[in-house]
Amino acid sequence: MAIRWSFGGLRSSGSTDRGPATMLHWHCHTVFDRMPPAVAAGGIAIVIDVLRASTTMITALAHGARRIMPVADLDEARRLAADLEPPVLLGGERGGIRLPGFDLGNSPLDYTPARVAGQTLVITTTNGTAALYAARAAREILIGAIINRSAVAAAIRSLARDEDSIHLVCAGTDGLVTAEDLLAAGAILDAAGADAAGDSLDPAAREALAQFRRTAASDDLPAALVAEFRRSPGGANLVDLGMAADLPVAAAIDTLTVVPRFHPATADLR
Repeated sequence: MAIRWSFGGLRSSGSTDRGPATMLHWHCHTVFDRMPPAVAAGGIAIVIDVLRASTTMITALAHGARRIMPVADLDEARRLAADLEPPVLLGGERGGIRLPGFDLGNSPLDYTPARVAGQTLVITTTNGTAALYAARAAREILIGAIINRSAVAAAIRSLARDEDSIHLVCAGTDGLVTAEDLLAAGAILDAAGADAAGDSLDPAAREALAQFRRTAASDDLPAALVAEFRRSPGGANLVDLGMAADLPVAAAIDTLTVVPRFHPATADLR
C-alpha cells in the first residue's frame, strides 16, 4: 500500500502496490516497562495505548492539531506548555482523570476539530507517553491503535528496510498487560499480513495476532472489541470513572488514516 505524507503524519493513499517483498521481524512487547533497555534501537517502534493516549493523539492530529508534544513528566508538561508560543493546549491525565489546570483530559471525545485545529498540544498521560519514552532508541517511532491499524501497517511496509525489526510496544495499565493493546498489536499484524508475507513473529506477536483473529471472527467486531475492553484493567477503570463512552470510539477499527510520527529533532508528533 502506497503512502503519502501530510501534516498529520502518514496517510494511506489506498493503493495496494507494496513493491518488492521485504522480510520483517516482528516483536510484541506486552508491557513497555518489561522491555530490555534499547531493545528497539535501529528498528521501528509502534507505541500502542488504545485506552487512551494513542487513540487520542491520532484523533487530535486527524482533527487538525498542528503538532503534539508528548511528555512523560507532569511538571515538565506544565513548564513546556507555559514556554511555548501560543496557541497551546495542555492535555492529559493521571489515573484516568483530567489534571487540575489542564485544558483537556485524555478522552478522544475532547479533541474535536473546533477545540484542537491549528493548536500545539502538550500531552502527558499515565502510561502512553511513558511508553513512547521507553521506545526512544528506535529509528522510527509511530503511534498505533485500532482506529488506524491498516494505515499503520502500510506505513511500516513503506518505512521498513529488509530484515528490519518492528517493535509493537504496548503501554499496558500500571504495569499490567491489557487486552486492548494486545488486540491492537494483533490488528496491525493482521493488516500487515505478517504471517503470510514471509515475516518472522516472536511468540508474543503470534499470540496477539491469534487473539485478534479470534475476536475478529465475531459478526460485530467493534462490539466484540468493546466487550474485551470492558474486561481489561484499563477498560474497567474507565467504566468505573464514568467514561465508558470512550470504549466504542477506541474500538472503531480503521476509521482514521493518520499515523503520528515522532520527530526527535523537535520532540513532537506530526
